[in-house]
Amino acid sequence: MRNHEFDQCMRRIQKGDKTGLKDIYEGYISYIYAVILGIVRNRENAEDLTAEFFVRLWSSADSYRPGGGHKAWMTTIARNMAIDFMRKSGREQLVEEIADEAELSARNSMENEVIGRMNFRETVAKLTDTERQIVTMKLAGDMTFKEIAGILGMPMGTVTWKYQSSMEKLRRAGV
Repeated sequence: MRNHEFDQCMRRIQKGDKTGLKDIYEGYISYIYAVILGIVRNRENAEDLTAEFFVRLWSSADSYRPGGGHKAWMTTIARNMAIDFMRKSGREQLVEEIADEAELSARNSMENEVIGRMNFRETVAKLTDTERQIVTMKLAGDMTFKEIAGILGMPMGTVTWKYQSSMEKLRRAGV
């Protein structure tokens, strides 16, 4: 979806027209889910937060200012929601999720050794959180390095370097 199309959808939302939200939802559900999942690392929580994101988008439509880059705006909201969730959920839950994820990952790794091929999700799981967010924003969000750098608060050179090293990891893993 291009900026002007997004702006039109937001104007419809501001007028109370739910079709604007529907169009944004259909265009960005996978991307927003990927951004959130990359931070919370739990499918159920990512699904809940993704749904909450679109409720928040509806309720905060009046604060949207056209022309500022809608992908960066949405990504910032999604990231902040996920980070807030992680802070509120506490360290105990995070430790349990990491243990569950590690067990699942080990099981998947054994299966993949037997099959002889590693799937994309397992490979991406080997990236750091920052690398995963950069790859998601670049590939799924089609964002520029400059936009990603602004969202993450990092120098553009660092973002570019992390993206390239992440892609090299993925290439070495055969993805």
